[in-house]
Amino acid sequence: MLIIPAIDLKDGKCVRLRQGLMDDSTVFSDDPVAIAKQWVEQGARRLHLVDLNGAFAGVPVNGEVVTAIAKAYPNLPIQIGGGVRSAETIEYYLNAGVNFVIIGTKAVKEPQFVTDMCRQFPGHIIVGLDAKNGFVATDGWAEVSDQKATELAKRFEADGVNSIVYTDIDRDGMMQGVNIEATVQMAQASTLPIIASGGVTNLADIEKLLAVATQGICGAITGRAIYEGTLDLAQAQALCDAASR
Repeated sequence: MLIIPAIDLKDGKCVRLRQGLMDDSTVFSDDPVAIAKQWVEQGARRLHLVDLNGAFAGVPVNGEVVTAIAKAYPNLPIQIGGGVRSAETIEYYLNAGVNFVIIGTKAVKEPQFVTDMCRQFPGHIIVGLDAKNGFVATDGWAEVSDQKATELAKRFEADGVNSIVYTDIDRDGMMQGVNIEATVQMAQASTLPIIASGGVTNLADIEKLLAVATQGICGAITGRAIYEGTLDLAQAQALCDAASR
């Protein structure tokens, strides 16, 4: 299982939000490239970038920063989400050196778009399903749909999606622990690998995820916990590596 540091970008800075609220953000750094370096030096094998402005605008807003991080670490797998609503955006990010592009809102509103993009960019598409009480939220989590996250996961099984990033919105940025039950339900709902997100707080959360990892959980995204020091990235990855031996 991979421990994947999150770098959330807002106005060119590295921030963290609570429950996805743009007006409840903490700025951790004015230099996201330096933050990427910090996590790489601690053993990160993949980075999770989010263009928060892009999630609301529907187009890339922090593209220059994303490009700078990808150029600084050309051999490091990077996944990016936030405002991915067109083939042009996906192509832009892949050309910038990003490996995986996460489709969120558009996956919910136009599932066919995921099918088409998987054909156009095979192996590079991840679906981001962000749920509140099991129902998928869209548009920077501003809207909650009537679609169940588990049912949508099944819908994308045959498309060639690389994996699903599953976020429990109520836990995100709140340092309250991972929603293990909901994450396992997502993993059991389809054959797609699940990357858990939202609520990772400490090593105990990683241990809980590792206990159910065989259900199909391939990674865990962590943000506030590694920034505030309640989780040591190197220690968490070492624990995962030991469990897979």
